[in-house]
Amino acid sequence: MHALKISLAGTHVARHAIALLACTTLLGATADAVHAEQKFGFGHPVTPEAIAAWDINVFADGRNLPDGSGTVTQGSAIYAQQCAACHGSKGEGGSGDQLVGGLGTLASGKPIKTVGSYWPYAPTLFDYIRRAMPLTAPQSLNNEQVYAVTAYLLHLNGLVKEDARLDAKSLAAIKMPNRDGFVPDPRPDVSQSSDSSKTPASDKPATQSQ
Repeated sequence: MHALKISLAGTHVARHAIALLACTTLLGATADAVHAEQKFGFGHPVTPEAIAAWDINVFADGRNLPDGSGTVTQGSAIYAQQCAACHGSKGEGGSGDQLVGGLGTLASGKPIKTVGSYWPYAPTLFDYIRRAMPLTAPQSLNNEQVYAVTAYLLHLNGLVKEDARLDAKSLAAIKMPNRDGFVPDPRPDVSQSSDSSKTPASDKPATQSQ
């Protein structure tokens, strides 16, 4: 009889515990709903214009390159004003990286990584210049100026002629010398794709002919 009373008491306690847990869960859900609707008095809705200012990715195949164009001649003048102080008058390097030369050195003991020798896709050169240069005032160049500087650097590396004008179509059509020197990332958690604009690449250079 004593054992039966203990059993019944235990059942009663368990039922109360379940009921309390259910009430706690319901109150928590109600509180979450209230917080979701509560206004905290800071922030504001993001406008399409604000999102567009950050949506500047240019992909390896040229997707998302903007309208506009620029010439090698225009780029030469802009480079002299904005880039030469760090990268040298002809891209030979200084306080900033060397941008010209190095072709055929990547598989050597002293690889020289430049726009001409190392960079795999021309459209992403535009992306980097627009996003990060000049160092003291990134994103201060307009699209035409970025096209022009890109054209000038490609000309210094012997990849476009002196009278070239580059726009989205012509820039995407340029095949960089080291395009095939990058290999897909072999890690199993990295998605592999035949689309060059989506395939991550390692920085291990393949043997490159001059």
